Amino acid sequence: MPILFVGYIISYLDRVNVGFAKLQMMGELKFSDGVYGLGAGIFFLGYFLFEIPSNIMLQRVGARVWICRVLVTWGVVSACTALVRKPLEFYAVRCLLGIAEAGFFPGMILYLTYWFPSHRRGKMVAVLLAGSAVSGIVGGPISGYILHYFAGSLDLAGWQWLFILEATPAVILGIVILFFLEDRVANANWLSPQEKAVVVAEINEEAVAKTHNTISSVLASPRVWLMGLIFFGIEMGSYAIGFWQPTIIRLTGVKDAFNIGLLTMVPYTFALISMILFGCHADRTRERRWHVVVPSIVAALGFALCTQAGSSTTVAMIALTMAVVGVVSAIPMFWALPTSFLGGTAATVGIALVNCTGNLGGFLSPAIIGFLKDYTGTLNSGLFLVSGCMLASAILIVALVPAKLVNR
Repeated sequence: MPILFVGYIISYLDRVNVGFAKLQMMGELKFSDGVYGLGAGIFFLGYFLFEIPSNIMLQRVGARVWICRVLVTWGVVSACTALVRKPLEFYAVRCLLGIAEAGFFPGMILYLTYWFPSHRRGKMVAVLLAGSAVSGIVGGPISGYILHYFAGSLDLAGWQWLFILEATPAVILGIVILFFLEDRVANANWLSPQEKAVVVAEINEEAVAKTHNTISSVLASPRVWLMGLIFFGIEMGSYAIGFWQPTIIRLTGVKDAFNIGLLTMVPYTFALISMILFGCHADRTRERRWHVVVPSIVAALGFALCTQAGSSTTVAMIALTMAVVGVVSAIPMFWALPTSFLGGTAATVGIALVNCTGNLGGFLSPAIIGFLKDYTGTLNSGLFLVSGCMLASAILIVALVPAKLVNR
C-alpha cells in the first residue's frame, strides 16, 4: 500500500500540474483559456482509448512489470511538455501523456481486488486515493515554489522546470516497483502459508457471489454503463478542481504563484481527513450508496458557491474546500459500487470500462469550462454545469442503484 500510495500521488500530480503551469505558460505562449482547457482535457482521450487494453496487459504480464512500464513512460512524456511552443504541440503531448498513463488507476483498483475482500476494500481504496489529497497538499506549494524560484534558471521558464522536476519521481518509482511490488498474495514473502491461505480463501468465497464474471456480461450490463455515467458526473467535478483551482484562487486577487500553492493545501488537508473517515465508516457499517451521495451533494454546493466568490478569497476557499472534500471523499467510495458485483475476467474489463467512460468527464470538464470562460468572460457557467453533474450522479445512485447490490 505505501508503494501504491506514492504512485498515486505522483500520478495525480503529473496529470494536473498543468493547472499550475497555466499561471505562467499561457502568458508566455499566448494560449487562450479555450486552448488550455482543450489541452488539459485531451489527456483523457488517449486515456480512454488505451485504458482497457492496458488493464488486460496488466492481468497478463503482472502488476509489477506493467506498472513499471506505465510510470517510466509517463514520466518521460510529462517532462517533454517543457518543450511545447504551439497549441498543436500542447494537444499532442497531453494526448500522449494520457496514452502513457492509461491503465494505472484502474490497474490499481483491479490489483486491490487480488488482495482485499470488499468489506475491507473501501478503506484500502481510500488509502490509495488519499494520494490525490496528499498530492494537493504537497504538490501545490512545491509547484508554486518551482514557478516562483526556478524561473530563468539555465534559461528555462518556471513552468518548464515544473514539468521536468515533477516528472522525475515517476521514473524513479517505476524502477522501485519493478523490484519490490508483488503481483499476488502467493508471492508475498511477509505472509506465512497459513496467512496466505486465509486471504485467498476469503477472496475466493466472495468471488462466487459476484454477478458479472465474463466480458460479455460486462458489455451487455446496464449496471456497468450506469456506473460509468455516475462516475462521469463525479469526474466532471474532480478535474474542474484539478485543472482550475489555481485559476479560481488567482481570480480573487492572489497573484503570487507560491501563495496560490499554499492556499491549495487547505481544501486538500480537509479532504484527506474526510476521505479516510468516510472509508472507515463505510467499511464498518458496510453501507456504500450514501457514502457516495452525501459527498457528491456537498461538492455540488461547493461548486455553486464558487460562483459567488467574486474578489473574496475567503468565500472562494470555503467553496473550494466543500468542493474538494466532496469530490475526494466520493471517488474512493464510488469504487466500492462496481467492484461489489464485478468478478473474474469481468473485473479486468469492467473496472477499466467504468473508469474510462467516467474519465470522459475529465476531457469535457476542463474543455467546456475553458470554452465558456472565453465565451462569457467568467468561470460561472462552467462551474454551475459541474455542480449539476455532481448532483445528477447523486440522484442516479439513489434512484437506480439497489442497496442490496452494493452494501456488503
